[in-house]
Amino acid sequence: MSWSAEQYVAFEQERTRPARDLLSVIAPGGVDVAIDIGCGPGNSTELLAARFPTARIIGIDSSLDMIAAARGRLPGIRFEVADVRAWTQDVGASPEGVDLIFANAVLQWVPGHAELFPALAARLRRGGWLAVQVPDNLDEPAQKLMRQIADDEPWRKKLAEADRSRVRIEPADWYYRLLRASCARVDVWRTTYYHALAGADAIVEWFKGTGLLPFLAPLDSVERADYLARYRRAIESAYPVSADGTVLLAFPRLFIVANCR
Repeated sequence: MSWSAEQYVAFEQERTRPARDLLSVIAPGGVDVAIDIGCGPGNSTELLAARFPTARIIGIDSSLDMIAAARGRLPGIRFEVADVRAWTQDVGASPEGVDLIFANAVLQWVPGHAELFPALAARLRRGGWLAVQVPDNLDEPAQKLMRQIADDEPWRKKLAEADRSRVRIEPADWYYRLLRASCARVDVWRTTYYHALAGADAIVEWFKGTGLLPFLAPLDSVERADYLARYRRAIESAYPVSADGTVLLAFPRLFIVANCR
């Protein structure tokens, strides 16, 4: 997949709001070292820097384009190109652990949550925070339509593996039980945001920066244009336009915040 910082920040206000909501439940102070995994273009890292101005903050992301954008945005903060799955303390975490691991809208791309979440919690200092937000929208029309169209000809063969890029999110109580074994406090909640967007084209542009990437990457330019045209028509039917020309994109997200022993 090819992540584009420019495409992503086209809806920066809407994408940053969940990060702000996630950060709001973390107690102020007591954070000397924070890691922003999947930092993207630095919008979430910027929130961390404002909340914890004296902390050492490191942002990591697997996308060169995202890291370049983040470095340009926040030149005083360290950013590293790294795969979340291969993240180790030598990326910047101190040997004794970190105070905050912040993961906003990234772990839906990383499989193996049963092992991943406890491993992240284990990198925290005593009293440290693990704060995670993941889109939980695979059953929404915009996501279902991606898979339905991919299953049709002429895309079926090339896109047979596309829907496996996203991890299906487990129920809230599953994450609670997983982290409660090692964390003194675990809060889990689910919020549905309703984004007022400028018609079907805006919905398509939104997902071109995220969810559509695994479906578009295997296609050549002609196939990609045909797929997007078909997807746009389906989106137009699934999301009715209001009198003011906007459509409401329902976007459920799961939040998990653990304060670990």
